[in-house]
Amino acid sequence: MKLLKLLKSRVIHAALLTLAIAPQGAWAEDITLLNVSYDPTREFYEDYNKLFEKHWKTKSGDNVHINQSHGGSGKQGRAILEGLEADIATLALAYDTDQLSSKGNLVVQGWQRRLPNNSAPYTSTQIFLVRKGNPLGIKDWDDLGKKGVGVVTPNPKTSGGARWGYLAAWGYALKKNGGDENAAKDLIKRIYNNAGVLDTGARGSTVTFAEREIGDVLITWENEAHLVLKEFGADKYEIVYPSVSILAEPAVTVVDVFARKHGTEKVAEEYLQYLYSKEAQELAAKHFYRPSDKAILAAHSKDLPPIQLFTINEVFGTWDKAQSRHFADGGVFDQVYGVK
Repeated sequence: MKLLKLLKSRVIHAALLTLAIAPQGAWAEDITLLNVSYDPTREFYEDYNKLFEKHWKTKSGDNVHINQSHGGSGKQGRAILEGLEADIATLALAYDTDQLSSKGNLVVQGWQRRLPNNSAPYTSTQIFLVRKGNPLGIKDWDDLGKKGVGVVTPNPKTSGGARWGYLAAWGYALKKNGGDENAAKDLIKRIYNNAGVLDTGARGSTVTFAEREIGDVLITWENEAHLVLKEFGADKYEIVYPSVSILAEPAVTVVDVFARKHGTEKVAEEYLQYLYSKEAQELAAKHFYRPSDKAILAAHSKDLPPIQLFTINEVFGTWDKAQSRHFADGGVFDQVYGVK
C-alpha cells in the first residue's frame, strides 16, 4: 500500500510539473469572432484583425481569429436580424444597428453609450470621384443634377453609404436655398435621374465606375475614393471635395445575444475598445478614415483635409426621422426615383 501511494504521488507530481513547464501556447484557447460590416471596410478590418490578434494573444495568451462579412449596410443588418450570428456589428450607420435592438432584441438598449463618441471610433463623409482632369468641371452637389452628367451611386434602400450621400445632397440644397425643401427635392430628383443603375452597396458602385468605367462621377465614401486612387492610379481619377457634406458616424457594437451564446462577450468587447487605441487610430487614418483621436487626425490632414460637415441631428433631427421620411416605402426617395 505504501508503494502504491508513493507511485500515485510521483505520477501527480510529474503531471503538475508538466503543466508548469508546458509552453503557454499549448494550452491557449482558440476563439472565433464574426464581424459583420458594410462594404468599404474590408481592407481596414483585414489589417485591424491582424493587429488585434497580436494584442489579444499578448494580453490573454489565447488565439483569436476574426471572420468578416461585408455588403450593403442595410442588407447586412437585415441578415443579422434573420439569423446571421454576428458577434460584432460594424455597420455604416447607427440606424441599422438600432434595428438590431428595437426589432431583434439582439443588442441592449443604449448601446451607443457603451463606447466613446457614440460608439463611433472613426468617422467619414461623402465626396466625389471623377475622371482625371475632371472633364465636366464637377465641383459641388448642384453639378451632379445637370443634364448629361452620369452619376454612379448605390441604392439608399440597401446601402448605408448611399443614404449618407443622399442626405448630404439634401442638406446642401437646404443650406443653399434657405431651407426650401422643394429645392432639395428637385436636386435629389435630378441627381437620381442621372443615375442609370443603383448597385446594392458602395463597393459595387466602385466596380461600376472604376472597373467597368461607367459614369462621370461617383458619389462615395472618402476612404473608398482614396482606395480607387491607390488601386487604379491618380493618373486616371481625382477626388473632388464638395463645399459641404455630412458627418458620417459608422457606429460599432457587440451583438449581445449572439456573443453570449458563443461565449465571446469578453473578447468582442475588447475588439471594439481596441479600435480607440493609438495603433488602431493610426491604422484607421492609413485607410483614410477620420480618427476620433484629434491629434492623429490633424497629423493626417494632407489626406484628410478639413471640410465643412453637418450632422444628421442638425438637419434631420434623428436617424429614425430621416429613415421614415426619405427611405421607407413610399418615402421621398421612392417619390423622386420611382421604379426603374
